[in-house]
Amino acid sequence: MISKYKTIISTLLKVSIVTLAFWMIYTKLSSNSNLKDFRKLIEAIPQPEITMVLGIVIFLMLVNWGLEALKWRRLVRPIEKLTLWRSLESVFCGLTWAVFTPNRIGEYGGRVFFLSPKRRIIGVVAMAVGNIGQMVLTNIFGAIAICIFLYRFADLDYRLEYALVALSTMFCLFFIVFYFNIRWLNGILLSMRFTRKYKKFYSILGRYQKKELFKILLFCLARYVVFSTQYFILFFWLIPDLYYMDILMMTCILFFVQSTLPSLDLFDIGVRSVTASYFFSYVTDQDVAVIACTASIWLINIIIPAILGSYFVFKLNFFGTLKRN
Repeated sequence: MISKYKTIISTLLKVSIVTLAFWMIYTKLSSNSNLKDFRKLIEAIPQPEITMVLGIVIFLMLVNWGLEALKWRRLVRPIEKLTLWRSLESVFCGLTWAVFTPNRIGEYGGRVFFLSPKRRIIGVVAMAVGNIGQMVLTNIFGAIAICIFLYRFADLDYRLEYALVALSTMFCLFFIVFYFNIRWLNGILLSMRFTRKYKKFYSILGRYQKKELFKILLFCLARYVVFSTQYFILFFWLIPDLYYMDILMMTCILFFVQSTLPSLDLFDIGVRSVTASYFFSYVTDQDVAVIACTASIWLINIIIPAILGSYFVFKLNFFGTLKRN
């Protein structure tokens, strides 16, 4: 009887998650005028060219999340062996959860339920290590891009510019040192009496050596390059008069600002659009094209994977191990 109730509750949870995700996606898509602007922009472009460009961007989306699956598999290797396919399933499932939770917090739940029950909390810590690695690169490239932006477009005193460069350098070094010594967190938490009873959950931090952290950071870098390339392709395609270095600079700033603001994936498009519109206004007056490009990337990188991930939600077993075909 208990097993029967668990099955019913599990099914209700899955249906609720997928229904909520689809409802919010539908609501947001149906009211998104930026995607309509994107369609208008490409109406005059030959269909084969549209298919080729969007096909490349969608392919890069799959590469991006494929790299994330490889990174996730490596992160949890000290605690549980995952096949590449199961790792990919968990990544897409997490994206479905992420669209209706603040700051993508649901992505943790969507992924760790693909682990054994006793290892799920440890999996949250492992996933946090990977997210910190991605954050390190986003902050470093963002800080460099902002320094270049202010040098070019802000009339600052040279002493202020030097101070800004020095501050940015310290900012970047802090994140690098912190990431490659993430095991220090384990020691800090152990030194606190009220956290010692949870040491079996965060002790995994001590298992990541610098060599392993470097390999994880390479996956993060590969992902950063991939989704930067997506932005570059669309912006250069629709606004060909943009200087390619300006696209790269603005893209790095866009990622940096997005990472610092709390948001919900579905409403993150508003943050992306406003940020992109403001910074790109310094290098182009084609505001509609900028916002339309940003909206299309949001659709391809967030919404489409979330829809695909809804299938994998139904493969979860909240009260036991993952269902196997």
